[in-house]
Amino acid sequence: MRLGPLAAAVLLVAPAAQAAGEGCAALAQRWTEGRAAMTGFAANALLLKASDGGCSDVVAAMLDGGVPVDAADRFGNTALIHAARSGQIAVSKQLLARGADVAHRNAAGSDALFSAAERDQTGAAVLLLDHGADPDMPGRSGATPLAAAAFNANDALAAALLAHHADARRPDRTGKPPIVYAAARAAVPVVTRLLATGIDVNARYANDLTVLMWAAGHADDASDADGVALVGLLLARGAHIDDADNRGRTALMIAAERGHAEVAKLLLAKGADPARRDREGKTAADLAATPAVRTVLTRR
Repeated sequence: MRLGPLAAAVLLVAPAAQAAGEGCAALAQRWTEGRAAMTGFAANALLLKASDGGCSDVVAAMLDGGVPVDAADRFGNTALIHAARSGQIAVSKQLLARGADVAHRNAAGSDALFSAAERDQTGAAVLLLDHGADPDMPGRSGATPLAAAAFNANDALAAALLAHHADARRPDRTGKPPIVYAAARAAVPVVTRLLATGIDVNARYANDLTVLMWAAGHADDASDADGVALVGLLLARGAHIDDADNRGRTALMIAAERGHAEVAKLLLAKGADPARRDREGKTAADLAATPAVRTVLTRR
């Protein structure tokens, strides 16, 4: 099981034009002393650095001096995208007040809202929503801002997006909607919030996986306690414990293969069948990734 393109997206964001130790005073000096001879490309690059660094005075001076508000880097990232994904709310407000295009999308298809969401910048994302950003505008791989919030286990941002009528069911190009990303991160509050929109707890997604299966095989950076809590929540909401994916694997088998002993223990206690076999004839015990899981499955 893999999280898919969104997981890579968070790690492969186009490089930001960070000030790299060059503070706002230095950027202001570069603009003041060099503006007369500065090329358009250099001026644009300086505006992007100032936006990344939260240099409000520099941004104001450059815009007053004629630098376009929608100046962009070679990846198509405008000053607003730079400011939003860096969490620079004051600069984002400045750019929006000067007419920055909130709907502009970079070369990867991401707008400022998605860029803020995937970088976990809640304040910037809410600001953009309040200025008319489309809550369902997909970014890279067709993932929505809500999927990015779910991947980051950011319940506050998920709530804001849903309040702005984001589509809780919209899948990315791999067939995974936001709830899958939330389940894979064992994000109990986000999954709870998404289920409250009416999502079927037993719906099938790519490869016939259910939310319970994703929760049982949650990412290793999620805590065991959160994994157990989420699996318990889903079972309490009526998740089918022995449903199988297109490989014939149940949530118990997936938990075993991922080495999640406590999740496996809970599933067994709730009635999961340890004798079930996948399409290759393997049981959960056969798939056990650790001695702890094997012990849970064999001491019965």
